[in-house]
Amino acid sequence: MQSFSHLPVLKFLFSLPVNKACLYLGVIILLMLGNGTAEAGLFDGLFGRLFGDDAPSPSIRLSAPEPVADLLKTHFQLPTEPLEDETTRATFMRRAQREISELLATEGYFMPRITLHLSTSGEIPQLEVVPGPRTVVAEVHIGFKGDLGIDEPVRHARIEKLRSAWSLKEGQPFRSPAWEEAKAVLLSSVAGEDYAAARIEESKAEIDPDSSQARLMVIVNSGPAFRFGDLDVKGLSRYERPLISGLAPFKPGDPYRRDQLLSFQTKLQNLPQFSSAAVNIQPDEAAHQAAPVEVVLSETKSKRVGFGAGYSSNTGARGEVTYTNNDFLNDALRLNSGLRIEQKRQSLTTAIDSVADASGTWFSLGASADRTFIQQLETIRQKVGVSRNQLLDKTETRLSLNWQRENRAPKGGVEQINQTLVLDGYLRYRSVDNPLFPRDGSVSELRIGGGKRELLSDQDFLRTYARHQSWYPIGKRDVLLLRGEMGYTFAPSRFGIPQEYLFRAGGIQSVRGYAFQRLGVREGSAIVGGRVMFTGSIEYNHWLTRNWGAAIFADVGDAADTIGTLNPAVGYGGGVRWRSPVGPLAVDLARGQRDGKFRLHFSIAVAF
Repeated sequence: MQSFSHLPVLKFLFSLPVNKACLYLGVIILLMLGNGTAEAGLFDGLFGRLFGDDAPSPSIRLSAPEPVADLLKTHFQLPTEPLEDETTRATFMRRAQREISELLATEGYFMPRITLHLSTSGEIPQLEVVPGPRTVVAEVHIGFKGDLGIDEPVRHARIEKLRSAWSLKEGQPFRSPAWEEAKAVLLSSVAGEDYAAARIEESKAEIDPDSSQARLMVIVNSGPAFRFGDLDVKGLSRYERPLISGLAPFKPGDPYRRDQLLSFQTKLQNLPQFSSAAVNIQPDEAAHQAAPVEVVLSETKSKRVGFGAGYSSNTGARGEVTYTNNDFLNDALRLNSGLRIEQKRQSLTTAIDSVADASGTWFSLGASADRTFIQQLETIRQKVGVSRNQLLDKTETRLSLNWQRENRAPKGGVEQINQTLVLDGYLRYRSVDNPLFPRDGSVSELRIGGGKRELLSDQDFLRTYARHQSWYPIGKRDVLLLRGEMGYTFAPSRFGIPQEYLFRAGGIQSVRGYAFQRLGVREGSAIVGGRVMFTGSIEYNHWLTRNWGAAIFADVGDAADTIGTLNPAVGYGGGVRWRSPVGPLAVDLARGQRDGKFRLHFSIAVAF
């Protein structure tokens, strides 16, 4: 396979009918997802060439025990040219002795044996590495000076907590990275509360190679206990100081807490009025009783016009123009307006947001008008609303009151004008390792809202909706994604209820293999929303490089007017993944089991 070229494969795939090309593509993806099989190696070799991974083979074979083999393969470069004479072999061995000894010392191996075995039978030479005994921690001493070292019960309790949290304990293998990390964590824990000027006064690791033991000693000087002083705000020109001070989670005289300082900085960085924000205190021991808090800000332009274009297999090509004013009415209010023209949907929106306070709460007032024509159903909607929003750590909540009027016109069905006043509650909890490219974690959403005939609504209803999505890392390259959602609208009938509070399924982030909102209730020749819905997905992603990957998936779900009429539709397929600068891009080819057709699903957007 080393001489295999990907160009004939690509030409071959493009020459096939769509169904056969998809079948071959699925086989390739399945081979890629193999775990250590010969076929998976073949696939990685093929795509390694496609993405430029064609490194020359080393002229020496490395032989080392498994605990250190990966370390050496990653950080020690074997020669690619043959060692043809004694001089080149001696030069290589001097480098090997020096670099390998240094690498192994970081893992606690201080007496390695490194030998070069030459072959007389034509085989390549072998570099044998025997790491020797591993050094273990025999003794740990952690001492404290400064205010934290005062003989007092509260300080004693904190010292014991710090010592018990020390990660490199007696009996564990000594590793240089673990030693440095343990010291850094200890100092960070001391400096995080009260002691902003804490420092490591002395640290020492005594290694005894003969007994393979390490004795560790760390002395931390906490310095005095700090308290917050006044804010020293720099960089304000357009906005008033209360905009900043109102977000501080502390007041002058409070004990110093680093997490409060970071929380304050994050809130300022999230404000659209500023392009950058930095918050810190100077660890000046002379000012520890009232340390000034320095806030350095850079204001962004208050007004901005943006343009964008894109394409989605759900709603087609689109173009949009947006207008933002971050100082609306000269009161730091944020005005957002936008006009978006898509093939299947056109919308005009405007909203005014207040500045979030220290608790992460802000208010919004908005209005919108939009028209959609999807699955032979035309809707024209006008909507106004007010909401209370809060973002607290990983939890986002919204309580809103919305009025809307909708003209629905299904082709071949009954045209209606529906209006409703809805009290709507929304909760979202997100805990992921990376907001743009999650690999581990989950997101959960819950929404409940309804209207009454007596309060400007044409129908009594209560809409409930829940969604959960989880990512599970598998090895270094793979990710398993599970997603499920369900919704039910309690009402005597779907008539009189706007489509936003009913359900359709199909398309991206739903059941792939079916057109956008293709699954629902048939009315005439149109598909309209029903009162019940569920969908679920399982997807397996394998990353070939840092930014490119492939996936296989299966989706199931349906939307209907009653639970008894649900008829789950199944879609399955494979696709390509790209970690673009603005977020993940997925291009999927899926087959809908109901009609046997293949459909392409993807979305891309460009701002300019």
